[in-house]
Amino acid sequence: MPELPEVETVRKGLERLVTGKKIQKVQVLWPKIIEQPEAPIFEATLIGETIESIGRRGKFLIFHLTNYELISHLRMEGKYSFVEENQPLDKHTHVIFFFDDGSQLRYNDVRKFGRMTLVSKGQSDTYRGIMKLGPEPLPDLFTLSAFESGLKKSHKAIKPLLLDQRLVTGLGNIYVDEALWEAKIHPEQPANTLKRKEIEALRLAIIDVLGRAVEAGGTTIRSYLNALGEAGSFQMALHVYGQTGQPCVRCQTPIVKIKVAQRGTHYCPKCQQLKLPK
Repeated sequence: MPELPEVETVRKGLERLVTGKKIQKVQVLWPKIIEQPEAPIFEATLIGETIESIGRRGKFLIFHLTNYELISHLRMEGKYSFVEENQPLDKHTHVIFFFDDGSQLRYNDVRKFGRMTLVSKGQSDTYRGIMKLGPEPLPDLFTLSAFESGLKKSHKAIKPLLLDQRLVTGLGNIYVDEALWEAKIHPEQPANTLKRKEIEALRLAIIDVLGRAVEAGGTTIRSYLNALGEAGSFQMALHVYGQTGQPCVRCQTPIVKIKVAQRGTHYCPKCQQLKLPK
């Protein structure tokens, strides 16, 4: 699943490719992709709209149009591709945006899990999925005091708590594993048992890991490509995710894979020891 670094990389690519493009026609080939309004209204409403800019909130892309905001969530396998002229359609293409210069933006989704929602201009912050999100993982927004307060309120294991996007947004399975390894915290450690120094280390690790991943263009695991058709390179810097049996680069102990909240989870059993209250 694309996580924040992958979605940010897609955003940057799309901004280069389609900013300023005027929509001549929209064709929805799989109506369930469109949450609201209904697909025929969605198609008609977008005619004549210009893409002014493209933003992101958490893992949501936000197309800022002349009069509307188009919210797009890629979910598991969603991808955008830009074509300069009419080319044969991929069988997994479900939405096509035709621009007045002859180019097209196509949304492809093998599993058809992705969703699009059209709202009035300035209303994307009121979308239910976005309203639930915590702060972006940036030093001035993701504050230590708020993070510590949220952790102290929860008995949940730290990994699933970070995955739910409420304390900080943008973390998925890959980057939670990486941040917890960097901070030397076991993925099953109850959140409210973390000490101040551990919380400080975890906050910095989250900012660091996601920042480096954005710089690297994301992580390519299996099928991820950005809007320009390029693969990310952060997989070359992974310390635990997908490294089962490989020696930890800090202590040489083999990396272990377990299930935490039904998610495959990688950690170092020596560096990340579970510390339960006595």
